[in-house]
Amino acid sequence: MKTKVFIFLSVLFFSQSLLAQLPEETEEQKVRRMQWWTESRFGMFIHWGLYALPARHEWVKNRERMTNEQYQKYFEMFNPDLFNPREWARMAKEAGMKYVVLTAKHHEGFCLWDSKYTDYKSTNTPFGRDIIKEYVEAFRAEGLKVGFYYSLIDWHHPDYTIDRNHPQRQNSDTAYARLNKGRDMNKYREYMKNQVRELLTNYGEISIIWFDFSFPGPNGKGREDWDSERLLKLTRSLQPNIIVDDRLDLRDVEGGWDFTTPEQVKVEKWPEYNGKRIPWETCQTFSGSWGYYRDEYTWKSPAQLLELLIESVSKGGNLLLNVGPTARGTFDYRAQERLKAMGEWMKYNSRSIYGCTQAPDEFKAPANTLLTYNPTTKRLYVHLLAYPLNRITIKDMADKVKYIQFLHDASEIRYSTVQGTNDLSLQLPVLKPPVEIPVMEIFLK
Repeated sequence: MKTKVFIFLSVLFFSQSLLAQLPEETEEQKVRRMQWWTESRFGMFIHWGLYALPARHEWVKNRERMTNEQYQKYFEMFNPDLFNPREWARMAKEAGMKYVVLTAKHHEGFCLWDSKYTDYKSTNTPFGRDIIKEYVEAFRAEGLKVGFYYSLIDWHHPDYTIDRNHPQRQNSDTAYARLNKGRDMNKYREYMKNQVRELLTNYGEISIIWFDFSFPGPNGKGREDWDSERLLKLTRSLQPNIIVDDRLDLRDVEGGWDFTTPEQVKVEKWPEYNGKRIPWETCQTFSGSWGYYRDEYTWKSPAQLLELLIESVSKGGNLLLNVGPTARGTFDYRAQERLKAMGEWMKYNSRSIYGCTQAPDEFKAPANTLLTYNPTTKRLYVHLLAYPLNRITIKDMADKVKYIQFLHDASEIRYSTVQGTNDLSLQLPVLKPPVEIPVMEIFLK
């Protein structure tokens, strides 16, 4: 009998190990799979849920230690009557964005689609509509790639165990044990897999998924809590070409992530892992929160946002810029103003963004400039963050340049070699061109 049990357990363990294996992929195959994303460089994040009603941060349930019962009024009042995803998609496209990621479920546990596995969903609110369905249709119609954000965390689900990031977080381990009595993370893990299967089966091709987020350690949650490897294998089996972030706590697992996600920071250099440059995308907000926050006023200017985009590309990365729609389903007027301003700049200068990356080390950026480089067209772009008076010098470039022009209007910029050097002196107009950040396009030999 013991032998049979041992054989059964061995087979079970072996089959589960096979299940957890991730698809193998060469570096070249990964580059091809991610090529559209790498060349796009600019995407839109959308954080939308019940937290738009209190309008005081997407973590309001956590910050104010609300119970499910206290938070329920937002579910009962959710009715974004002005929601028009075609308008959202138009604004994203006009801003120059190429892809979008919407919070299908955030930490509050509220689902924006008609999930079979919960009643806590948009179709059960006064609004009564499958938001995800309308979203994917509208954004695809504008030619944008669509993606989902899916929160690993769930402050509403009855089997999700209370941890240090939960609204009902505690000060002692014994209190956690008492409150989690009867909660079953096995049931929650199955719930997650069922929902991910819905999202990646019922809405056509999904280009990106953001799982968010792991926090291992005391009273935290990591890969074992999420069953991350199997969750990721399920994801890749349903959508083989999907691009996945790095928040499943699988950084050391081959195939466990596609890109890293520095949040709300400017990186000092192109991020590396094990001494090798890796794909990366910084997610950033217009202001200090992700969800709609009525009274938050630290909004970045169009120039600051453009600099964020340019600087990300100048270090080989992407920018995912977030909008938090209001509870009526519209984009905040401040977000609309900034999207319009960015779109105006991108209309004339996107050639310095799309398909571009960090310039080769041989090119040195002059003071108050950022460089991007297109390896296909062999063009170098100099972004003038502070407009110089009459002239600018570019070091060690005299033998490399064929032609220089302003990008916004293709007007020639005359230049000469600085006597006795290999430096170039560029002659600029006295008046700054009528664009937020002027760009010089250098055609290399």
